[in-house]
Amino acid sequence: MWFKNLTVYRFNKPFSVETDALEKALADFTFSPCSSQDISKFGFSNALGKLGQSLVHSADNRHLICATKEEKILPAQVIKEALEEKVLLIEDQENRKLAKKEKDALKDEITTTLLPRAFSRRSQIRALILPEIEMILVDSSSATKAEELLALLRKALGTLPVIPLSFKTPIEAQLTEWLKVNAAPAPFEMQDEAELKSESDEGGIVRFKQQDLSETEVLAHIEVGKQVHKLALHFAQSIALLLQSDAGIKRLKFSEEFRASNDEVGTEDPLARIDADFALMGSELVALMNALVEALGGLDDSL
Repeated sequence: MWFKNLTVYRFNKPFSVETDALEKALADFTFSPCSSQDISKFGFSNALGKLGQSLVHSADNRHLICATKEEKILPAQVIKEALEEKVLLIEDQENRKLAKKEKDALKDEITTTLLPRAFSRRSQIRALILPEIEMILVDSSSATKAEELLALLRKALGTLPVIPLSFKTPIEAQLTEWLKVNAAPAPFEMQDEAELKSESDEGGIVRFKQQDLSETEVLAHIEVGKQVHKLALHFAQSIALLLQSDAGIKRLKFSEEFRASNDEVGTEDPLARIDADFALMGSELVALMNALVEALGGLDDSL
């Protein structure tokens, strides 16, 4: 349940959908497994997984949703080999070359034949809707997967006025300045990992891990024009993260001490514990995003 990555979007208009209305809207797009001829299925599932009974889990006007995707595993090479074999057989029997349309039709036929025997895999993606800060956080490092979930949510609600998170000043300019002065604005602390890039397409990329970023070797790259595009940070001693210049946050990790804040809840009632963890995570993610907006100089309101 603890988020591991964040792809963040802002609402253009206040999100005012109540929990019951959100649950009802999502119910029309509930996940169902692939049939024998489906190559993939995507839909909303219980927000808390096997422990939950609803598509939306809400607390303090923060809404957790989850989408499940099932995909048939049908390797392209398998289809290619079956197609080549079929084409050779027909061309030999009929003593002619097949046209592209005929090959395409054969490919579709082979795919239809193989689908019922294909293995399938499932994956889930969660999102946290935070009306109080007018943001939606998707637990994914992939913008493509995040957009897929948002597209499904938009279809369920009829509209979803969101845009990717952006700031008044480019993030890489801010991160580069932090590295130059060897300090991030409180409550953030720089760690020992960074990635620097040249602004030109032909320029290089240099990565540092487990290294003091205040060393001359690191700063020399800034002197020749490179900018910081990824920087490892700690937030308020509760969250470790890797901030990227595209506003994506990877390798989000809540500290053991922070997660232990709910130990008094115990584990006898798993649903009560996961509900407490959700409330704890939600509050800290709100604090993180507010602090990030302030540290990076404010949101870009021109969009």
